[in-house]
Amino acid sequence: MRFIDTHAHLYDEAFASEEDAAIERAISSGIDRIVFPDIDSQTRDIMFAIADRHQGSVFPCLGLHPTSVGKDWEKEMAAIEGYLSRKIYAIGEIGMDCYWSKEFIREQQEVLRIQLELADKLNLPVIIHSRESTELIINVLKECRHLNLKGVFHAYSGSIETFRELQKLGEWHIGIGGVLTYRKASIAETVREIPLDRILLETDSPYLTPVPFRGKRNESSYIPHIAARLSELTGKSMEEVAQTTTSNAEKLFGI
Repeated sequence: MRFIDTHAHLYDEAFASEEDAAIERAISSGIDRIVFPDIDSQTRDIMFAIADRHQGSVFPCLGLHPTSVGKDWEKEMAAIEGYLSRKIYAIGEIGMDCYWSKEFIREQQEVLRIQLELADKLNLPVIIHSRESTELIINVLKECRHLNLKGVFHAYSGSIETFRELQKLGEWHIGIGGVLTYRKASIAETVREIPLDRILLETDSPYLTPVPFRGKRNESSYIPHIAARLSELTGKSMEEVAQTTTSNAEKLFGI
């Protein structure tokens, strides 16, 4: 079985000097492709350097994370332009986050609009980060309904009703990760009602580590544990989960 980790930050400092080994472990575990969402100018060069070393296995994206949107957001957005000559596979990780701070909410909305427009211009999918901001993001998507919007809501934790509303605003997948394996995780019930052809597997490494490794650093090689839980909840075989989610990722990201 082959899998794709559609969201991993293996360039994070948590993997300092161990990035290559983590990628090799993933490949040995059947995860032959890994999507790297971008965060901001502080880690971008490291991300691309790792992707260059692992061409064909690592697929970098470009974007400004909402928690990196501050007073200097225009400078951060200008920095992105210098990387547009690179081969990228999505605009992301973008979105809104009202959990950590609400100080720059208006700026987050503006940056999200700009990046949605960029994705449309480049005919690329987007990777959406949404934390305590679903309604705000949906409002922006409604304002941008004239664009050709497609992508994934990373670490989805919303309801089936929200999922259905999103389908009216573009071609949206949901990213399912380690949280699915946690006791009393609400997404465990919601995922039963979501078509498998709209689900992507992800780790969000080094965060959101699945059971039985919860409490430790997450990494892409743990994807099969998430797939196994998805198989259990949906009644689909592991083979079907692997084949369908891999196909979904291939089509969305063009990898």
